[in-house]
Amino acid sequence: MSIRSQLLKGILDGCVLAIIEEEEVYGYELSKKLQSAGLEDVSEGTIYPVLLRLQKNKFIVGEMRPSQTGPNRKYYGITEEGKQALEIIRKEWNQIATPISNILGSDER
Repeated sequence: MSIRSQLLKGILDGCVLAIIEEEEVYGYELSKKLQSAGLEDVSEGTIYPVLLRLQKNKFIVGEMRPSQTGPNRKYYGITEEGKQALEIIRKEWNQIATPISNILGSDER
């Protein structure tokens, strides 16, 4: 597993929760939002295990809804537990992101 994959695996739950906090989404849509944010290597195959884990932990809930363009889709929404978890993730991320950036430096060296 590449370093990028390992780093992403550690923070992907927070990224998914943050997107779902903004609006309810279905899996494919979530995958596209992550890719358009710059995480091109996050596939649907990566997303669904994350969604299942978050749902099992009661951080999100899924609801089947009709689609205008095909079969029903499962939309995911964030729960209160999920909002609390996301707040913790954001706090932890902010505590480590700046020091790590300072230690590793920028690409402009």
